[in-house]
Amino acid sequence: MPKKKNHDYPDHILAALESIEELKLNGKHDESIKQAEQLLVEDPDCVGALEEIADNYVSLDQYDRAMKACSRALKLDEDSYTSHYILGFITSQKKEWESAVGHLKKSNELHSNNPEILRCLGWAMFNRKKRTQGIVVLERSLNLDPENSLTLCDLGICYLQTKKFDKAVELLKRAIALDPDNKRIQEVYQAAKGFKDKFTDIDKTMAM
Repeated sequence: MPKKKNHDYPDHILAALESIEELKLNGKHDESIKQAEQLLVEDPDCVGALEEIADNYVSLDQYDRAMKACSRALKLDEDSYTSHYILGFITSQKKEWESAVGHLKKSNELHSNNPEILRCLGWAMFNRKKRTQGIVVLERSLNLDPENSLTLCDLGICYLQTKKFDKAVELLKRAIALDPDNKRIQEVYQAAKGFKDKFTDIDKTMAM
């Protein structure tokens, strides 16, 4: 998830949010949610606590609960770019591309040049049939974070689908070097390599 900006919270609220985020990052999602809910008892309008709850529920694949937390956060602060990002991510997972693009564009407007937001936005745009725009946005994300295996993989898939096999193989090879145990990257790389080899053979045959 993209790094969050701090609101103008008092120091003790900031300290509590940092503790909640640390628990989340360490995979202690239930405890993180529990502490965030306790913080909401003290401060029912704490948008940061709602964002953390939503983020944890995404990690637990409990998307309905994440969306409820985001909706509540946006009622309190319509400029919560994290909530828009999470809603965009979830609707993208559900292949609701139009909704995903809308939320991710809004998130990007509120918090520009974040590579994770741009990665998800580019992928959603590509799948919404805005292929050229989607690739441009993904390339921008990669420029900001060149060692991101997920961006390399997404971009590789886009080039594979647009039949730019050399470019796809190049990107996916870099992704495998960064994340050699990722099965999705392995599978897509083998597919891209197979297409590249097939079309290379066809080109050679036609040249004879």
